[in-house]
Amino acid sequence: AANIAAFRAGWNFGETTEDFAVSYEVAPATRAFPTGTYRNISGNLALAYGLISASRQADLPLFLGSYPITPASDILHELSRHKNFGVRTFQAEDEIAGIGAALGAAFGGSLAVTTTSGPGVALKSETIGLAVSLELPLLVVDIQRGGPSTGLPTKTEQADLLQAMYGRNGEAPVPIVAPKTPADCFDAALEAARIALTYRTPVFLLSDGYLANGSEPWRIPDLEELPDLRVRFASGPNHTLDDGTEVFWPYKRDPRTLARPWAVPGTPGLEHRIGGIEKQDGTGNISYDPANHDFMVRTRQAKIDGIEVPDLEVDDPHGAATVVLGWGSTYGPITAAVRRLRGAGDAIAQAHLRHLNPFPRNLGEVLARYDKVVVPEMNLGQLATLIRAKYLVDAHSYNQVNGMPFKAEQLATALKEAIDD
Repeated sequence: AANIAAFRAGWNFGETTEDFAVSYEVAPATRAFPTGTYRNISGNLALAYGLISASRQADLPLFLGSYPITPASDILHELSRHKNFGVRTFQAEDEIAGIGAALGAAFGGSLAVTTTSGPGVALKSETIGLAVSLELPLLVVDIQRGGPSTGLPTKTEQADLLQAMYGRNGEAPVPIVAPKTPADCFDAALEAARIALTYRTPVFLLSDGYLANGSEPWRIPDLEELPDLRVRFASGPNHTLDDGTEVFWPYKRDPRTLARPWAVPGTPGLEHRIGGIEKQDGTGNISYDPANHDFMVRTRQAKIDGIEVPDLEVDDPHGAATVVLGWGSTYGPITAAVRRLRGAGDAIAQAHLRHLNPFPRNLGEVLARYDKVVVPEMNLGQLATLIRAKYLVDAHSYNQVNGMPFKAEQLATALKEAIDD
């Protein structure tokens, strides 16, 4: 009652004194957000909750092997509070030990996660390649910051895209998922877990310092809205030899997903070789055969290329000739800039990528519809480079690497110049 009385007194004061030259009307929340129960949430907290939800939806224990590093440490801190949900957190002595423990947990049947930032990804690269070879589900969470080397630990950047895409020896493809807002980190974690568990592969989740420490209203989802992530472990032989003997082949693949079976150690009859040396197709035995290596490399690439991801949605109400394509935390400034331009009468389209490997299947067709493609990034043009290489599109980069997020007015000015050029 006291709070309401104070609120009304303040309202009446502002209404009667007429001291303000400009007034603002705040729309009811129901006009800005879907109906539901909301709370304020930061990106790292949302990501931690998403990982816990993914483990519950998969009916698997969650294991985090991590080494403290800014700006990812909050995830370790938060997950360590939730042992009641079957979460185990291991603060390792270094980055390599953290991901090594996580990969071991994946081999043992857990939903395995390792969290880090760019310098830690460099140290984890060999074990990520091992996970590619072993074809085990593993979530690699990279909360990007300014680099290179130690760089700017407390400043944001999104310059690890090419590192996530190619930063391993050999042909070692890894799917990449990027949230666009702090609250979206929850859904992105669920999506990364879906891909890892369905296709038996490590997955990169690329957030950044701006999302990690930023916050926004988050609608708490109903359990019925969460995806079913349950997996079936191998339970017996899956192949019959020519003499009729039934055996377990660890690299006999699902014909739809190309995923290999996930066999929990200690299951009778499912003993199999493990390690980083190239595997023979089917049996998983060590193989130096050139033809087999060629087949396995192409098969691992085909598995990633075949991952089912939603088509790219385009916001283009006026039939624009220019589209602005973003990824990650640039979503907020881009959306605000596009809104300003449309309010001034300019036609511009907007599209935002969540899946960066593989790209949505309709991305090439979308880009071909526009005369001009502008890609704002907090790096020196990494997504634009990939777009140019894959789709032969003359993507125009607008880049910033000062450790700060874009500003809406700054982007609006740059996009206006691109439209008028």
